[in-house]
Amino acid sequence: MHFIRLLDDQTFEFMSTYPLDQYENGCSILSCSFSDDSNVYYCVGTAYVMPKEKEPTKGRILVFVVEDQKLQLIAEKETKGAVYSINAFNGKLLAAIKHTIQLYKWMLRDDGTRELQFECKHRGHMLGICFQTRGDFIVVGELMKSISLLIYEHVVERARIYDANWMSTVEILDDDIYLGADNHFNLVTMRKNGKDAPDEKWGRLEVVGEYHLCEFVSRFQHGSLVMHLPDSDVGQIPTVIFGTSNGVIGVIASLPNEMYLFFEKLQSNLRKVIKGVGGLSHERWRSCYNDKKTVHAKNFLDGNLIESFLDLGKGRMEEISKVMGVQVEELMKRVEELRRLH
Repeated sequence: MHFIRLLDDQTFEFMSTYPLDQYENGCSILSCSFSDDSNVYYCVGTAYVMPKEKEPTKGRILVFVVEDQKLQLIAEKETKGAVYSINAFNGKLLAAIKHTIQLYKWMLRDDGTRELQFECKHRGHMLGICFQTRGDFIVVGELMKSISLLIYEHVVERARIYDANWMSTVEILDDDIYLGADNHFNLVTMRKNGKDAPDEKWGRLEVVGEYHLCEFVSRFQHGSLVMHLPDSDVGQIPTVIFGTSNGVIGVIASLPNEMYLFFEKLQSNLRKVIKGVGGLSHERWRSCYNDKKTVHAKNFLDGNLIESFLDLGKGRMEEISKVMGVQVEELMKRVEELRRLH
């Protein structure tokens, strides 16, 4: 049997427990507020995992409020499939349910109680397992059909990648650039083409970055692992934290172009000096690959390799310094600044 539990944020002791139905599993959870309602709610998406079903055909969206340190069920909505992911969206609730993305609004009944009311949905997804939102845009990660970009005009598709990739999680970096991770342990960044793009490209997401992480990423989250000083240039660099199935926590930073080009040159020179275990090529190791192709990494840097410069002996530091045309002290300073991102 599965439960929804409320924990104390200091002791992690159970404060309240809500039992789910037999065969019902929790799939997603979210803390949010709705339009015209300032209360904070906990929304939980579930699936009924029946022994003879290959894919759940029934689930629920549960909406809780905490009163007197107890979970109180305020509303529930039955669904025709597992609720794999939920997110707040323009004062409403967005849910990935089976092969659809569905939008619900928070309505006030005549008797003063609240309910989730279906507004619209988008079909055509193989299995939407994760999504992120920004403004009116929705980036959906799917099994087999890769990534698609939706826009809220009753939720219509704006663009997609047509290569078949099994995505594990996605994130929106800015209005035009999106980040994804797949089941081959790769990272990929995509760009939405502008209005001036040719018709054949307008509806496609262009892959602009690829990198083999060698970790199965299960979650991205905007944020930082360290405190940044407000007057620091490094503190202005946006970062995304990721977590993996092996328990690894890492950081992806969106570097300014000048900084990226500098460290790309440093990385290239470090590859010539630092040899991989067993003679394995670093360039080959970080190449993005799947069942169909292998391509060299692009528009990604390996922070671990770059920071290894600080562990080199004086002779090798000077060798790289000479090739770069930058003093050793300046190189060390810039690498140490990069390290402050995590």
